Parts: sequence; C-alpha cells; structure tokens
Amino acid sequence: MKKKSFRWSDEIEPHKLRTRTIIKQHPEIRELIGRNPYTILVIAFCVGVQLVTAYLLKDAAWYWVALAAYGIGAFACHSLFVCIHECAHNLIFKNRVANTWAGIFANLPTLLPSSVSFQKYHLKHHSFQGVEALDADMPFVWEAKLINNSSFGKAMWLLFYPVFQALRPFRLKEINLFDSWTLVNWAVQISFTAAVVIFLGPKAILYLALSFFFSVGLHPLGARWVQEHFLTHGEQETKSYYGRLNVTNLNVGYHNEHHDFPSVPWNNLPKIKAIAGQHYDTLGYHTSYTRLLFEFLFNRELSVFSRTARTNRGKISAPVAKPLNNEALVA
Repeated sequence: MKKKSFRWSDEIEPHKLRTRTIIKQHPEIRELIGRNPYTILVIAFCVGVQLVTAYLLKDAAWYWVALAAYGIGAFACHSLFVCIHECAHNLIFKNRVANTWAGIFANLPTLLPSSVSFQKYHLKHHSFQGVEALDADMPFVWEAKLINNSSFGKAMWLLFYPVFQALRPFRLKEINLFDSWTLVNWAVQISFTAAVVIFLGPKAILYLALSFFFSVGLHPLGARWVQEHFLTHGEQETKSYYGRLNVTNLNVGYHNEHHDFPSVPWNNLPKIKAIAGQHYDTLGYHTSYTRLLFEFLFNRELSVFSRTARTNRGKISAPVAKPLNNEALVA
C-alpha cells in the first residue's frame, strides 16, 4: 500500500501539555535545567579523532578509508552533530556567541558549513513540529513522493539524507538563513577544508566526507531520523531510543524527554525519565537502531510519508495547504 499523504493533525505541537503536567507533578525537574560546559571537551575529542584518523589514512587504500569512515568517523561525526544541537539550544555556555563559536568548531570535520544555519531553524522544529513552513525536519511532499515505500528508494534516501536536509531550510521563509555569522561559518569551513587538502591530501578529505554521509545516512546511526518522529508506533509523533548508542548520541535518543524539556542538557536527560517515568514508560520507544534501520528499509508500511503534518501553529495559520483527505492510500 502506497501512501499519498502525511498523516494530518488539527492539533498544535504535542509536547507542551505533557511538559506542563510533568512540571506540576515534579517541580524538581526544574533543577535539571542549565548548561554543561564540559561538552566542549567532547567536541575537542571528536574533532581530534577525525583529524588524527584523517592523517593516518592520507596514504591508505580507498577501501580502508571507507571502512574507517563507517566504523570510526560516522560515530565521531554523529557526536559532533549532537554537540551542534546542544549549541543551538545554548546548553554549553551562558554566552550565545560562545555557543555559536563552539558550534562552528564542532562543524569543522563535517565539511558542510551548517552549524550557524542549524541554530537558526532548529528551535522552530520544537515550537512548530510538523508545520512544513517552519519545521526543517519535515520532508518535502515531492521528497516523500519520490521515495515513498520502496526499499531501494529508502536506502537512497538515507544515503543522500544530507542533500535532502540541506534543501529544506530554504523553504523556511520566516527565517533569515544568511547573515554575518553564516559568512563566518562558511569562511572558517572553507579555510579548514583547504588546509586539509593542502597538508593531508585527497584521501583525508574522502575520509571526512564519507564519515559525514555515513553519520547521518545509510548506517545504523541514520535510523535516528526514523526513530525521532516517524510513525512507527501508531499515531505517536515522537519516540525515544533507549539503547547503547546513546553514548555516541549524547542521550539525544531520549527524544520525548528532550522535546518536553529542551532546556535540559544532554547529561541530564536520563534523569527526566527517572523522575517522571510514569509519563514515558507507557509510550512507544526503540532499543536498537540496527533493527529499526532494517524495519524502515523493508517494511512497506513505512515510508517518508510516515510523518504527522499540521497547519495549526497556534494563533496564526501557517501558509501550507492541507489536503482534503486525512491520509489517502492507493494500492
């Protein structure tokens, strides 16, 4: 069965009500709100891992480069993406500029200058989840139609996920993606990439590029994008992941907890579940990214259309046309 539409909801973003309920029952959770400046050490470590590995592989055969990117670089890069995410929420330093610089630093080995832009559009995802005009995490309709539910198409979607993700922010008309900080991000990134090419050579760049694509693409870690908001458990919009790769993910697998309390740094997210477990234990969740990856690829009931979309953004209507049918299916 091929889906022709996202699941459409008339409700606003789903996390606010649970947040108010939990805070009322467990006001001590407010003590978990804050920052974790030690995250900068995680950034420095992962950047160092990528640079050292790139240096060691500068004269290696291409297949060793690819294997190292899949087995080492993908994990380091994924951790760096989560650190950029922490910077977007200002969860490392009190000073916003310091967080911006930390994000630019974390961005270096991933080659694509994206940290500053991510800071601008990510918070909209929290406030307007599923609203296409404001949520860059929502796929395009044409993207979902192109891929739909074929196993090969979904594999290609994951492999080239960075390309699709890079296109989505340009539809966010209410956000100015280009400013002086964007130029700084690009200038630093181009300078870094040029230095790697000059001093380490093309194999090092190949390692960094493959690490980037694997870290968010056709890899067990890429299943995170399915885990977070794909409809794998009925109509539940957000799912958490409680598995071992939360070490690499810096606990961003605790995704319901993060959306409910986005001002809580990564190291405190498991404490939210420990305190308010009665609100999370009854929700669907995942424990294996590898199992979820294969389920997404081979379950024909799951497609890029397996997301909840909405036009309701609160008091103002978003400029997105809602289809006449709720979720049309065609054999």
